[in-house]
Amino acid sequence: MSPSGTPQALRERHGPRYRWWLLLSVMVGAMASIMSSTVVNVAIPDMSHQFTLGQDRAQWVSSAFMLASTSAMLTTPWLLARFGYRRTYIFATLALMAGGIGGGVSDVYEGVLAARIAEGFAAGVMQPIPAIIILRAFEPTEQGRASGMFGMGVVLAPAIGPSVGGVLVDAFGWRSIFFMVIPFCLASLYMARRYVPQTGPGGVGAPPPAALDWRGLALVSAGSMCLLNALVALNSASLMQAALLFALAVALITGFVAWQRHLLQQQRSPLLNLQLFAHRQFAMGSLVALIYGTALFGSTYLLPVYMQSALMLSPSYVGSLLIPAGIVLALTIAVVGRLADRQPTWMLVSVGLALLTLSFVLMCTVRLDTALWVLVAFAIVGRIGLGFVLPSLNLGAMRGLDRTLIPQGSSVINFLRMFGGAAGVSLCGIVLEWRLAAHGDSLSNPASSPARLAAFDETFVMLAVLCALAVVAALQLRGQAHSRVLPPDDANDKH
Repeated sequence: MSPSGTPQALRERHGPRYRWWLLLSVMVGAMASIMSSTVVNVAIPDMSHQFTLGQDRAQWVSSAFMLASTSAMLTTPWLLARFGYRRTYIFATLALMAGGIGGGVSDVYEGVLAARIAEGFAAGVMQPIPAIIILRAFEPTEQGRASGMFGMGVVLAPAIGPSVGGVLVDAFGWRSIFFMVIPFCLASLYMARRYVPQTGPGGVGAPPPAALDWRGLALVSAGSMCLLNALVALNSASLMQAALLFALAVALITGFVAWQRHLLQQQRSPLLNLQLFAHRQFAMGSLVALIYGTALFGSTYLLPVYMQSALMLSPSYVGSLLIPAGIVLALTIAVVGRLADRQPTWMLVSVGLALLTLSFVLMCTVRLDTALWVLVAFAIVGRIGLGFVLPSLNLGAMRGLDRTLIPQGSSVINFLRMFGGAAGVSLCGIVLEWRLAAHGDSLSNPASSPARLAAFDETFVMLAVLCALAVVAALQLRGQAHSRVLPPDDANDKH
């Protein structure tokens, strides 16, 4: 009889379909974390008015979440090895729920930011876990299907979230959107206690390190903060201040890399294992994740603001317009997940990024008299592109890694995507504010204008250029389609 709480004991209790119940359990928590990252965007205009925020400060509601997530993701392998999967996952779920409650009851902008940081930390710990489970608990011929199922479920949250969030904002005010994650968190807590094992599938791949690399965490967190503040300073402060922040960010991140190399040479446990980048497939996938995250999260921030502030649509109307695109995204992911088991992932990722680029270009053609169905169609093109990328990128980057490196690999891929996302949200806010000023307009003006549309168009062009660069990086994955695929750890459980 296997010890209680091990993957083998849970399989004996729940039967051969247990791995799918495990995936569903972490999917519910991931839905809550992703919803918390995106649904707040429909409330940014209302929060901006209540707290009298400019665009440069309002975008920190999204950027604070991203920044906390990026730092937390690098701690996930250590937390899993030190405390186990179940305890780590339950702790992250409780932190996410606490952030939702805190944001909903806060009366000051600083309180909202603190709640967003708590939510971001929780989401950062959670989000690498599903990819680890897919690569370690599923057969290679099932990994694409599992990724498709997970991706389809996860995108339903942001697809439905903006619509429900828009209705809540119109009916009850912006505070109500913070409470949306609570039912998901409660369901996730119940399922985690029932299905998530104490150890990972196949057991923990490496012995737990003696201590977390706090110095590395401090360096990368401070470097990320300086970089984001430097981006904001480009628009709201002097060029000298921006240059100093950029220089400090470069110094801190360089110091972080040097420290990680030193720990590796001393055979200690670095926060980020640089040996991962010796795998060309992983290195190229990481570059794609960085650029893709910048465009993805930047557009997720920009699109609701565009529809409300440039096209003058209500929050609830904006949410309803995004529902068809969300449904198409979920269906696309389900189909592409199965394709990822048979087709080269570099091809799927490249097609998806090309479609995402096209959607940004098409958005530049929208005008105040454009039919709304055209706007919906353009959004659908972009969501089809996302559907090609989401289930393919992790598999394409991490297939062929040694199984002991999979937790680190998942954390690094998610870290780079979220780091790019944090920069993307800031970049979109800064470029938009810059172009609005160049065209002699401001979002504080109650009415839209051709000048405002032009400023948004130029911001969409920037996102299209970033996605085109990601296509170039994705094409470099060619020749890696036949990388060695490792069997799931569960095949060799020795509990």
